[in-house]
Amino acid sequence: MNRTSHLMIGILLLVLMLLGGTFGYMLIEGWPLIDSLYMTVITLATVGYGEVQEVSTPGRIFTMVLILVGVGFVFYFAGSMIQFMMEGRIREIMGRRKLGKDIRAQKDHYIICGYGRVGRSICRELVTSKHIGIIVIERDPAGIAKLEDRKILHVPGEATDEENLIKAGVERARGLVAALKTDSDNVYVILTARQLNPDLFIIARAGERKSEKTLMAGGADKVVSPYVMGGHRIAQMIARPTVVDFLELTLMDKSRDIHMEDMPVDTSSKLINVALQDSRIRTDFNLIIVAIRKPDGKMLFNPSSQTRLQGGDTVVAIGEKRNLDGLEHVLNPPG
Repeated sequence: MNRTSHLMIGILLLVLMLLGGTFGYMLIEGWPLIDSLYMTVITLATVGYGEVQEVSTPGRIFTMVLILVGVGFVFYFAGSMIQFMMEGRIREIMGRRKLGKDIRAQKDHYIICGYGRVGRSICRELVTSKHIGIIVIERDPAGIAKLEDRKILHVPGEATDEENLIKAGVERARGLVAALKTDSDNVYVILTARQLNPDLFIIARAGERKSEKTLMAGGADKVVSPYVMGGHRIAQMIARPTVVDFLELTLMDKSRDIHMEDMPVDTSSKLINVALQDSRIRTDFNLIIVAIRKPDGKMLFNPSSQTRLQGGDTVVAIGEKRNLDGLEHVLNPPG
C-alpha cells in the first residue's frame, strides 16, 4: 500500500477506537456521552489523568483491553502520519533533484517561455516528438502543477530572470520561444537570451502587429502574431477551402495517419547525389516529395525527377508516419 492508504487506514482505525471506547463505557458504566468520550481519549492517549467516575470491575477489564488494543492503534496512526509527511517531503526533494538532473542533461532543446494558451499549444505539439526536447519556464503555480502532471521538464519562476534562462540551459539550447503575455516581457527575454547564446534560434509571439518590428530588432529570428494568423486562416477557409482542408489533413488531423515532415539529409546517406527518379522514395516509401530546401535557404518546390539530393538539404515530404520514419532513417542514418 502507498503512504496515503496507510494514513487513511490509520484515521479509520482511530475513529473506530474512539467510537468503540465511548459506546463501551456508556453500555458498561452507564456514563453520559461526554464522560465516556473523555475517558476513552485519556486512556488511548495514556496521559495518566484520573478516572472521571468510579469504575466497576467490568469497566476496569474493558479499560485494560482498550489500553492494550488502542495504544497499538494510536502508535500505528502516529507512524502513518510521520510516514505521510516524511515520504512526501523526501519525494518532493528527490523529484526536484531528478528534474534538475534531467534539465542539465538536455542539449539542442527548445525553451518555451510561458505556459499560457500559446505555450500550452506549442507543448502539446512538441511533447510527442522524439527528436525535440523542450523545457518550459513558468511562474504561475497552476501552470507548474499542470507541467508536473504532464511530466514536462520545467523551471519555475520568471522567464525574464537571467538565472532561470541559465537553469533551462539556454547556452546549450537550439532555440527559444518567447510566448509571454506582454510584448515588453518578450523583448526582454529575447535580449537576455541572445546575449547568453548568440546562435540561438528565437521565435517570438507578438500580441500587437506594431510590436513585430521591435521584437525583430531585439533579436528574434521569427515573429508570429496568433491574431493575424487566425484571421488569415479564417480568410483562407473562405477563399480556398480545399487548400485549407488539405493542410489541416496533413498538419493538424491526429485521427489520420497522414503527415508532412521535413527531414535533413546527412552526408552519410546513401541517397547523396542520387536523382529523385532513381532514389526509389516513391516506390519504397509511397511518399510525395513536396519541396527541397538547399543549405543556402533556397526552396525548390515540386522538384523535378532529375533533382539530386546533397548533404545539408532538407526534404519536405507527405505520407504515412511509418513511411516518413523509414525515409528519415535512410536520409539521416544513425551512427
